[in-house]
Amino acid sequence: MDVISVTDPGDTRLETFRHLRDADLLRAHGLFVAEGRFVVERVLADPRFAFEALLLNRASLDALRHALDGRIGGSAVFECPTQAFESITGFDFHRGCLALVRRLPALHWQEAVGSARVILVLEGVTNADNVGAVFRNAASFGAGAVLLSPTCCDPLYRKAIRTSMGHALRVPFARVEPWPDVLTELHAAGFTVAALSPRGTAITLDAFAATHRDKQVALLVGSEGTGLTEAAGRVADLRVRIPMAPGVDSLNLAVATGIALSSLRTAEGRSLQV
Repeated sequence: MDVISVTDPGDTRLETFRHLRDADLLRAHGLFVAEGRFVVERVLADPRFAFEALLLNRASLDALRHALDGRIGGSAVFECPTQAFESITGFDFHRGCLALVRRLPALHWQEAVGSARVILVLEGVTNADNVGAVFRNAASFGAGAVLLSPTCCDPLYRKAIRTSMGHALRVPFARVEPWPDVLTELHAAGFTVAALSPRGTAITLDAFAATHRDKQVALLVGSEGTGLTEAAGRVADLRVRIPMAPGVDSLNLAVATGIALSSLRTAEGRSLQV
């Protein structure tokens, strides 16, 4: 493995790392950013992904050398001092480990869902931390896929990947448009589309989980600020609420999806024991 040592932040060979703040540009070039040793090591362990280039400090290079050998092909591996990362990338970055990675081909929603029993569908969730946490919840509780409306944050935005602990790279996902047509298509495919919402007439989560423990479920979740649009709410088969203490009317989106997926998984486990 050839490593290119650089000390000058203005080195022209580092040009590809100067646009990390422009997520749209990276996406247009078919790339995403993996940051931090934990995430980069997960990408290295997955043969589906190809690397464009890596920027590492000495400590990260030493820690990842075993994973890099025989894995990066013709990708450029740069080593530079940690203090130079901000000058190169344009943001304050202390982890000393960045990789530009080729995106996989986009999936159609039917490919992403496959034979999954439980999936998550997000509408208008623009917060990267929430999107990343949803993918971590999906992996933790066995949701088979995540579908996203066109206005959702990119799951492969670097902050979303980091929050997901790398699971945004593992849980299948697809963007769906025109929206909300996919909800009707999911219903036709056998899914019960359940809107997770405290508004309107809703059954409790436990009651829903008990009656749908052996059925396909698409859990529909809107943004924290505005919730689901009327168009999406009308297409949902029913609304599901998480009972809370008096005076509290909502939960953080990531917390709510985690509770809902845990309840569905627990109900499924009880069904299997019967």
